[in-house]
Amino acid sequence: MATVILVRHGRTTANASGVLAGRAPGVSLDETGKTQAARTALRLADVPLAGIVSSPLERCQQTAQHIIQAQKNAPELLLAPELTECDYGTWQGSALAELSTQALWSQVQANPSAVTFPQGESMAGMQARAVAEIRRLDAGFEAEHGTGAVWVAVSHGDIIKSVLADALGMHLDLFQRINVGPASASIVHYGSGSPRVHSVNTDGGDLSWLAPGLQAADAPVGGGAGN
Repeated sequence: MATVILVRHGRTTANASGVLAGRAPGVSLDETGKTQAARTALRLADVPLAGIVSSPLERCQQTAQHIIQAQKNAPELLLAPELTECDYGTWQGSALAELSTQALWSQVQANPSAVTFPQGESMAGMQARAVAEIRRLDAGFEAEHGTGAVWVAVSHGDIIKSVLADALGMHLDLFQRINVGPASASIVHYGSGSPRVHSVNTDGGDLSWLAPGLQAADAPVGGGAGN
């Protein structure tokens, strides 16, 4: 099937001030975040993208626009509500330092599969909707553009971590072991069998090797010769 590059939005004003933005409107990239997004866009400039999909939230759309501007023949931006931020309920808008003193915080760290945020969403539900949407979109781009299609999904830290955990065959309770920094790129190829994770949380390096796309194959014994 196709290959998805999971891009987290660049740093925001909320990230810089230590606030859990959640789905609050008007949270935009700060100057550092704009620089990060532009850098990631340049990394992707030589990869002809079959699709660019974004969470509807402003910070993700801003990051996606940087990617579009760096493409020679950019596809139209698609918005996917299923890739939006987790609904943190009453936690939204609170300082992370304050939230870390609450009893639920330790469960979020150690047992997220059992967490439902107050008046919000469960983390298991968040993962289920995000994974289902990524796989649905991936199959659609493969059907339209072929098995070598490469596309980008711009989303949020917890969303991307949950998708990577699924691709790695990890239980959601282990997903906090994965780090996904602002404007980082992670690469997953969904083949006919198990997904292959080609990179996680990269913020530098040439990505032009993705231009011809990736083909499904069994994992090589000994590690293989690389791309």
